[in-house]
Amino acid sequence: MPKLSDQQINFYNEKGYISPIDVFSTKEAKEIRDEIESIEKKWPNFLEGLGRNYVHIISPIFNKACLNKRMLDAVESIIGKNILICGTTLFIKNANEKGFVSFHQDAKYIGLEPHNWVTAWVAITDANENNGCMRMWPGSHKNNLKHHNQKFDANNLLTRGQTIENVPIEETEPVILKAGQMSLHHPTIVHGSGINKSNDRRIGFVVQSYIGDNVNQVLGKMFVQLARGKDRYKYHQYSNIPEEFMNIKDIECRDIANEELSKIFYNGSKKIGKY
Repeated sequence: MPKLSDQQINFYNEKGYISPIDVFSTKEAKEIRDEIESIEKKWPNFLEGLGRNYVHIISPIFNKACLNKRMLDAVESIIGKNILICGTTLFIKNANEKGFVSFHQDAKYIGLEPHNWVTAWVAITDANENNGCMRMWPGSHKNNLKHHNQKFDANNLLTRGQTIENVPIEETEPVILKAGQMSLHHPTIVHGSGINKSNDRRIGFVVQSYIGDNVNQVLGKMFVQLARGKDRYKYHQYSNIPEEFMNIKDIECRDIANEELSKIFYNGSKKIGKY
């Protein structure tokens, strides 16, 4: 798919998200799932907790996914031609488990300003209402950041269990994706997702986020990679680019990046969660 059409851009500007966007073939999505499950088998717990972040640093397959031309063309339509990969996250809901994502706004705790950035959520398996797809509150990105309660729920996949109360569910819209499709959403849109009621895993590979080179990290330090264009401002530390699977130096770089990310996510918090 080329850059977003004017109609798609208008939809994004009005609602705060756009989907679905075809980016990977079913075969390519399966390759990413196989990479995830290979790591889980050989290195149990490696991708759990904080380890679900910055996965593109330790795998050429994950890193290649972030550089997918279709993804970058769509992202460029929103944030411009100078694009940095600021992080990646795996959101995995196993079958018949109770994991969920409370309604929240990404920009609340992530420290990226200005908001010239976008989160790319790629479905590695189908995502639908039965297995806990995202739900967006359209238009909520036009308002200020809302109050979030910090609940630290055991089954919440967010760092602090950050929760916006009393979101009108009937006004939210499901983001239904086939494996290989992507959604893009605005930093301040209110969104969340329910539990997986299916018999298979629901896997999301998320670039969180693609940022313009004019975006700074005001709460700490993030590790980036140049995806397209130029980095005129040089605000950030650069990560390793993996040339082989699970290289020890890349793992060390990933671990340092995650330590810094944890400081950002829990800035000002008296408690540290699972993620």
